[in-house]
Amino acid sequence: MQVDPRSPRFGAAITTLVLAVVLVTSSVWLLAAQTIVFALGAYGNSPYGLVYKRFIRPRLGPPAELEDAAPPRFAQAVGLVFALAGLLGFAIGSTPLALGATAAALLAAFLNAAFGLCLGCEMYLLIRRLQPGRTQ
Repeated sequence: MQVDPRSPRFGAAITTLVLAVVLVTSSVWLLAAQTIVFALGAYGNSPYGLVYKRFIRPRLGPPAELEDAAPPRFAQAVGLVFALAGLLGFAIGSTPLALGATAAALLAAFLNAAFGLCLGCEMYLLIRRLQPGRTQ
């Protein structure tokens, strides 16, 4: 499966805004909503990607090239883990865990949105390279 590389960056920009609001407001419900978005994205059905495809991409035209969807999907799964850790922190009353996990996810989303540096994608590629029997 291939993806327009601009779509994950668009999603990361929205995620950055959502997680920044979570940090400012400590909104458990907003973090829960973002957790659902991460879960859907990990399965290839990101709501932000659908918004991009429907409303943004037609205005930009087709991308110069497509990229493999597996690294961004893995990155969404990593975001899901951090969002779940943040929810756990809120649930058990551990503010440092809640805000720290949310801040880590925010940092990763910001790096992708602002600079095109997808930390989860890079993790995916590194893990693939380290698998025994893989030639690169």
